[in-house]
Parts: sequence; C-alpha cells; structure tokens
Amino acid sequence: MDFLAIGKKIKELRKVYGLSQRELASGICTQAQISKIEKGDVYPYAPTLYLISQRLGVDVNYFFDIGRTPRLDYVREVSRQLKIARRNHDYETVEEIIKTEMKNPLFKENRHHLQELLWHKGICEYNIHGQMDRALSTLDEAIALTFERIWNEKEIEISLSKGVIYFEEKQLDDALAVYMPARENLGLITDLQDETIMSRLLYNIARTFTRLGRFAESNAHCYEAIDWCIERDNLYLLGELHYQVGYNYELQQNFKRAKACMKRALIIFELQKDEKYIQFIQGKIAQWHKNVHNAPC
Repeated sequence: MDFLAIGKKIKELRKVYGLSQRELASGICTQAQISKIEKGDVYPYAPTLYLISQRLGVDVNYFFDIGRTPRLDYVREVSRQLKIARRNHDYETVEEIIKTEMKNPLFKENRHHLQELLWHKGICEYNIHGQMDRALSTLDEAIALTFERIWNEKEIEISLSKGVIYFEEKQLDDALAVYMPARENLGLITDLQDETIMSRLLYNIARTFTRLGRFAESNAHCYEAIDWCIERDNLYLLGELHYQVGYNYELQQNFKRAKACMKRALIIFELQKDEKYIQFIQGKIAQWHKNVHNAPC
C-alpha cells in the first residue's frame, strides 16, 4: 500500500474544494494528523479515512485503490475507453487497447486490472476471430484471477459475456446455465456499483427465453428489468426491453399488444436519438396500423 499516494490525493482533493487542513480535520482528527497523512508519514485508521472521504465527496474505496495503484486515474480511463468501444461493438479498438496495455506494469502486476484486459481479450477472440473455445477459456481465466467462493460484481459481468457467446452460437441451454446462477449471485450483492448489470442480465435471459419459445418467461424477465430501470431512473436498455416484449407478442400473432409495446419502445428510442431502431419500429407499426387497434402493453 502506497501511503504517500493516498496522502497526495487527499491533498489534491482538499485544494480542489478550497479547504484548509484545519477545515478538513474539523471533527475528524487534528490538523497535525492531516499534515502527516498528506506527507505519507502515517496511514489513517479506516474510520478516519472514511470520514475524510465523505468530506471530500469520494468513496472510501477510491483511496484504497489509489494506494494499490498510484496511477489509478490512468487505469480508470483505459477501462472507460474499453467500455465505450465494447458497447459500440468497436472490437478492433478494444483489441488495440489490449495489445498496448498488456505490456503495462499497471495492468500486468495487478490481478484486478489484468482481469479487465483478459475479459475484453476473450470478447475479441470471439467477435473478431470467431474462436469460441479460446474466448470461453480466456473468460474463465479472467474470472479465476479473483474468484474466491463468492461471486463479485465484475466476475458476474464477465460471466454474462460467456452467456452471450453461447446465445450467439444457439447453445441456449448453455446460455441459461450461465445466466440463471448469475442472476441468483447478483441478487446477493446489496450495493451494486454498476446497476446496469442487472438490467443487462435480465434482458439477456429474456432474449434466450424468446428463442426457446418461452414467451411468458421472457416477458416476466423484461418487466422485472423495466421495473428495475424505472426504480433507479436508469434508461439503459429500457427501449430494448419494451421492444422485446412487443416482439414476443408479435411472435404469438398478438399484434395489438405488439403494437402498443413497440410504440412505447419507439418513444424511448426517439428520446435517446437511437436511429438504428427508429425506422425499423416505425415500419412495423405502419405495417400493422390499418388492421390493429390500440391495446395496452
């Protein structure tokens, strides 16, 4: 643990907020202790560090991460770039980043950061090179870096990538064999750092049930995910979830319900300016317009 790095970050944040050492210390510890902490001469007790983090508006784990990885901001930026490229399906960019950072000691010598690279490497092995077995093996290797009896959030997220591969290969039972335990394990985590993991998992379960013709189960998972999104003011996948319900009704020839759900999805996609869905859904609605009256979704 690099105490000096923690001290420097505390000093940096203190100055950003225009606080003196005395103001930061008030009600927490002495000014002299703050001075020693900032110089790296002493390491604060956990309760003290927690109170300092609250006053500076950051999570206490941020300081622990800084202590383990002094250039944490760089690591987080790399993770952010990987996430953006992954969500845009820009796997070539993902692979370029991986090739560069695999040589970086910040990633090579920290299992949590290396896990991030191996996760994305597995995704690229499937989506660029079509190597299913190698991709699954790499994803398992990434999970094994940190797994210790109880699944954590990142391990579950990596397992979702395994489920997606099985889904794309039409190995639907294998996909559910990944997704359902992941759903159970995710429910045990009381404080998710990324709440979209739950909606992503439920959406992928729903898509798999749709492929199996189990439409009621698919819709149940969609509605659970919709409620999850609404309760947390999170729009991520909300349009896709309404679309999936509509698609389920379409496959059952219930075009009234399908139209209602598609219209709701269309509103969300229009608000998000997500062009890839808008014209497609408009075409479906126009196709049904003459023969289908309005119905609830």
